[in-house]
Amino acid sequence: MKKSILLTSFDIWLSEQQSNSSNDLLLEVAKCDSLPDGLTFLHQLPVDVELASERVIAKIKELQPDYIICCGMAAKRTQLSLEACASWGESFLHTQVDLAQLVWGARAIEISYDCGKFVCEGLYYSVLDYLGQSQLKADCIFVHVPVLHQENLMDILKDFLLIINKLALS
Repeated sequence: MKKSILLTSFDIWLSEQQSNSSNDLLLEVAKCDSLPDGLTFLHQLPVDVELASERVIAKIKELQPDYIICCGMAAKRTQLSLEACASWGESFLHTQVDLAQLVWGARAIEISYDCGKFVCEGLYYSVLDYLGQSQLKADCIFVHVPVLHQENLMDILKDFLLIINKLALS
């Protein structure tokens, strides 16, 4: 049975940015042929932990997806990074998804234990906390996306589609 997946991305947060690579990647995914059924996109979340978390949790309540893939920009990284955990103060929450299995067969994805201490980590923590407290059967991962350009776009897109397809068929 195919799973339903909610995919989220952020808006820009600096005036000199023309786009956010997380949103750019989701726009590229939406153009692909033969995507799994059950994908829902929530583009350009505000770069504010509380506002972004409210929008994502509202969409989770509405859709009841099997998986949530939150995406954020990581301009200094060179490949996709799957975040294993998020913290808020002294509290740490971990994804329940087997990230090692998820990245198996990918070209260049790293598993990261540093979500960045910015809005990305705040959103990830909020979603993991909500899922744990609501006891929904949904799982969440956070993917940091490097700046996309002609040389890396196809490899990053292929790896990201691999993640989507593995989750959709799990």
